[in-house]
Amino acid sequence: MTSLYKRLEQAFKEAIKQQQPVATGTLRLLKSAIRYREVDLKRQLTEEELLAAISTQVKQRREAMAEYTKAGRPELAQQEEEELSVLLSFLPPQLSSEEMEAEVAGVIAELGATGPKDLGKVMKSAMARLAGRADGKVIQAIARQRLGS
Repeated sequence: MTSLYKRLEQAFKEAIKQQQPVATGTLRLLKSAIRYREVDLKRQLTEEELLAAISTQVKQRREAMAEYTKAGRPELAQQEEEELSVLLSFLPPQLSSEEMEAEVAGVIAELGATGPKDLGKVMKSAMARLAGRADGKVIQAIARQRLGS
């Protein structure tokens, strides 16, 4: 059992003991998503796969927040934001804009990417390198800007 698994289990137990309904519900959903993935793969997830599962949940919360805000439902957007903060506590610290710019520039230089046709290669490499530490949409925007597309 990896350390991230242990942290998730410990946080789940603490949330139940401390009667924190948002944290309990969020972690229960996360554990369920992880379990479904393990059943699909017929093995325990690696640390990277766990981070990817958490990142997927984070992305879902961000999209839901945007939709609720657009629909004029601030109370639901607030709940999604609370769930998001619980999930973000399990991801590595997020990179700043400057750090993301530098990483994407490094990937572009490393691959010798010159134009928009290289966006796919840049994104694949950048997402592998920055997994869990940066939002894919932001990385894509930076890569598009640098590649001139």
